[in-house]
Amino acid sequence: MAGPTTAERGARQQESSGPPLVRRFRRLGPRRLRTIIILALVLLFLGPGTVWALYGSTWLRVERVSVSGTRVLTPAQVREAADVPVGAPLISVDTDGIEARLRRKLPRIDTVDVVRSWPHGIGLKVVERTPVLLVEKGGKFVEVDDEGVRFATVSDAPKGVPLLELAVTRSGSAAASLRRFGTDRLVREAVAVAGALPPAVAHRTRLVKVRSFDDISLELGDGRTVEWGSAEKGRAKARTLTALMKAAPGADHFDVSVPTAPASSGS
Repeated sequence: MAGPTTAERGARQQESSGPPLVRRFRRLGPRRLRTIIILALVLLFLGPGTVWALYGSTWLRVERVSVSGTRVLTPAQVREAADVPVGAPLISVDTDGIEARLRRKLPRIDTVDVVRSWPHGIGLKVVERTPVLLVEKGGKFVEVDDEGVRFATVSDAPKGVPLLELAVTRSGSAAASLRRFGTDRLVREAVAVAGALPPAVAHRTRLVKVRSFDDISLELGDGRTVEWGSAEKGRAKARTLTALMKAAPGADHFDVSVPTAPASSGS
């Protein structure tokens, strides 16, 4: 096995070089490091009075926590999971820790921005994950986002979100596809198909059926079906399907698995 390159050795030496205090600062997150630097500068120029104002007085302490951006979650749920230390000095609040706590406790949260709102507030700006597919499990529905992340289980299926059916057989080419790619990869392929659908079709899609990596089809709410094939060339297939549906409005089956040679049938 080849040894590390000169560039790699140099990077390792740089990471491990310097006194312990320098190495400790390098391990801090950028936001915490920025806060420490700003605080150090403030203390340098303003002195002990500022230290007392930031840490000892009641002027700059956390009194309220505001939440914005929620759709399914409630602000109360977010505040409870965030566990912001109300009453603590605002400067001492660990915003990175709050963010990590929220993402761990509430998987529905995709991103969250934790900001200090001087002089007394912490703001939590939340972006929730959006389901693009549902997986039925035990009479309930697992929501899957556009990255293939299964982030929540709900009792009632959200409107306008198609159901995913893994109809992979245990023999033949479909079984070979399952062995080669695995269930998670097939789910991600279905997610890619759902994300590529034209809006007019996506809103009417009831079911995305996966038989193998190259055999994905759609069932629409009005009974029509679409043979999509693999998730590859999604944009081209979407354009072709839109044109095909306009050209053959009475058809009940469309095949865009080869977008350069589409077909429709039935009436």
